[in-house]
Amino acid sequence: MTNSDKKIQTKEEVLEAVTECDVKFIRTQFTDTLGMIKSWAIPSENLEDAFNDGVMFDGSSIEGFTRIEESDMMLMPDPTTFNILPWRPSEGAVARIIGDVKLPDGTPFQGDPRYILKRGIQQAKDMGFTMNVGPELEFFLFKLDEHGNPTTELTDYGGYFDFAPLDRAQDVRREIDYALEHMGFKLEASHHEVAPSQHEIDFRFGDVLTTADSVVTFKYVVKSIAYHKGYYATFMPKPLYGVNGSGMHANQSLMTEDGKNAFYDPDAENGLSENARYYIGGLLDHISEFTAITNPVVNSYKRLVPGYEAPIYITWSDSNRSSLIRIPAARGKGTRVELRNPDPSCNPYLAFAVMLEAGLDGIRNRIEPGESLRMNIFELSEKEREDMGIESLPGNLKAAIDKMNKSKFVRNALGDHVFENYLAAKTAEWDAYKARVHQWELDTYLSIL
Repeated sequence: MTNSDKKIQTKEEVLEAVTECDVKFIRTQFTDTLGMIKSWAIPSENLEDAFNDGVMFDGSSIEGFTRIEESDMMLMPDPTTFNILPWRPSEGAVARIIGDVKLPDGTPFQGDPRYILKRGIQQAKDMGFTMNVGPELEFFLFKLDEHGNPTTELTDYGGYFDFAPLDRAQDVRREIDYALEHMGFKLEASHHEVAPSQHEIDFRFGDVLTTADSVVTFKYVVKSIAYHKGYYATFMPKPLYGVNGSGMHANQSLMTEDGKNAFYDPDAENGLSENARYYIGGLLDHISEFTAITNPVVNSYKRLVPGYEAPIYITWSDSNRSSLIRIPAARGKGTRVELRNPDPSCNPYLAFAVMLEAGLDGIRNRIEPGESLRMNIFELSEKEREDMGIESLPGNLKAAIDKMNKSKFVRNALGDHVFENYLAAKTAEWDAYKARVHQWELDTYLSIL
């Protein structure tokens, strides 16, 4: 039995699969506040106890979790996230399972990013909606040095949709595709991207929690397969100067309780319902407040600059890709809103949570997005943009942190615990970056000053 033979849903099905597939170890996983995977292995014979009683761990050692005097926490495995790792031996196999972080009394931990997203999902449900997301993740494949350390040495000089011999890493990408399909992913596209050594793999949209879990799994699989093949995969937004960076465009839609797309209205202009317009309005209204979540590292803002197809202008369009939000042409069930600024360094649970909450806020408060902008914003001058009232995303992490710090909306969406710990971590990151002397400064000033 492979992972894709049957969608596992229950504890009993997981235990059956463990026996059938000779699984010896289970890697239990969750993410810290910043989206880093935390993992440890338990023997398969301990899995049933883990389902019943959780797996205890020290929360004080996890970024943004808790103080040492409140350190005891437990991870409750979610059976729907069980996957056998296809690059491990088939005999004595290894599996992976994601869990929810709980306090010792079994109550949800307020700092668990997965819990934050679940809370947003419940708010959507209370309004009669479920959220679907389809992310487009880009990454770079670089060579390793003789010691197995990552470099920025190119693996190819290919461009958009290029094939061999220009796309020399296509065999690695094919192995990644096979592994993802084995783990139940429904792939929709896999191709070389615009920049040399850059790739994109898109998987089918799904409910927002499953998709967030899938993003965590995707990054884990891509990095693991690449390393096994002698390459390094990075989701760093802008590892190379002078070429496009890596994004994680997020295609999102809301479904009603009777299974209809809440964004589609065949009688409305462009087929977009009032819910779609208000959802767009909510995203545009709050985007600057949560850019520190969707674009969370110093390097994120090296991608968000003019000239590299970067979505930095806070507008929406049903016809071009120069706006922050694009409405793809599909209608009916395929009607969706594409938010183009997120990058793959983000924590998907927090990023999807703030997107959902912003859209719901737009619907609740009937926030109008204004008219669709159909011109190419990249060709407008700064004065023309100012005259049209077109604003830009924060220009660096510090500006994004400052916007977030003043936002009641983001505090409410994340809760006090995550909000404060996240800001503290990002402020420390900016301070460390600001104090460092960088090579550009030496190249520019050392010989003339």
